[in-house]
Amino acid sequence: MIGWLKPHPDSLFGQLGASSYLRWEAFASLVWIVALFVGPLTADSSHWSRWLLPTALSVPVYVYLHRQVYAGPYRRLPWYAAGIGALGLLLWPYNGVALGYVVSSSMCFAYMHSLRRWLLAFVLLALATVPLAVAMHVSPWLMLLVGFVSAVSGFGHYLRLNNQRRDAQLRLSQDEVRRLATVAERERIGRDLHDLLGHTLSLVTIKSELARRLALIDPPRAQREMEEVERVARHALGEVRAAVTGMRRGDLAAELISARLMLEASGVRFQGELPNEIALPEDIEAPLALVLREAVTNIHRHAKAGSAQAIFTVGKDRFEMQISDDGCGGLAAHGNGVSGMRERVRALGGSLHIDSPSRHGTVLTVRVTLPHVNATQAVDRSAA
Repeated sequence: MIGWLKPHPDSLFGQLGASSYLRWEAFASLVWIVALFVGPLTADSSHWSRWLLPTALSVPVYVYLHRQVYAGPYRRLPWYAAGIGALGLLLWPYNGVALGYVVSSSMCFAYMHSLRRWLLAFVLLALATVPLAVAMHVSPWLMLLVGFVSAVSGFGHYLRLNNQRRDAQLRLSQDEVRRLATVAERERIGRDLHDLLGHTLSLVTIKSELARRLALIDPPRAQREMEEVERVARHALGEVRAAVTGMRRGDLAAELISARLMLEASGVRFQGELPNEIALPEDIEAPLALVLREAVTNIHRHAKAGSAQAIFTVGKDRFEMQISDDGCGGLAAHGNGVSGMRERVRALGGSLHIDSPSRHGTVLTVRVTLPHVNATQAVDRSAA
């Protein structure tokens, strides 16, 4: 039983993660079943024996097919949707409200990737419905109304699901960019360490062996050689710390790459680069990266902007990050993830300011006071 309830990996729920909207839509499509019983009773309660049994038998079939549309294998979705349409046509002569099954079928066909396939399915449903409507002497105006509702609902479903698919693809692309950025950074660190330490360690080995041989026959020269070993080792340590510094700034750098990918994919021009000298402690950079991600997500989802930019300013004891766009503005002070951003900045002892006049874009400014020890030294200590 539990296995049956679990969505198929290739289902709509499996592909889109059963988003809240999709769950609500699946539930709302079941609520109308009440009308199957209320409608005929309201119209004519004296003939309930004619329609009640067929209607009651159709409900579990519809629930099964409806569940399979969302949680079953996606490749079979057209068959499930066609089954719902056929169920409605079979029940319609007994229960006029069963025409809702046909409308539901049109909406389910809209979950297909191709708009042309949905239009073809819509036409086939209409061709199957019209002859039956003529035989039952159904008003043409009622059929036109049902056709209009089916077309509008189906097309709306197609647009919403298409947007959800794009958002899901963007999230996958962002995860892949972060993964590739991490791999590339590890490879860079490996190459740098190999280039830096290969020659240096060989030199240390040679001079240490020479100092060992000279320790008894020429102690002063052996001491000079060991001093040279110490100098070379300190120099190598500084180079290693400099190489590791790049890894410490990976969070903000990766988020900038993801921001550009997300915004430019949705038609928003984006500008933003990290200063070369920036090297923040990890416990400061990681929350700031999350703030940047949330701000960019708000621009993507709500701003309706044409361009956006991120500006970073680093001082001796202060870091400032400003994210702005030319969108619709009106960002609420405690909405759209702002509360989470404010909490992260407050935990760092910083401040977050939002300037978002209606229809004049949004400017989000984050200021954080850095420790008295400068950021580069903090990173070097953690690398050591």
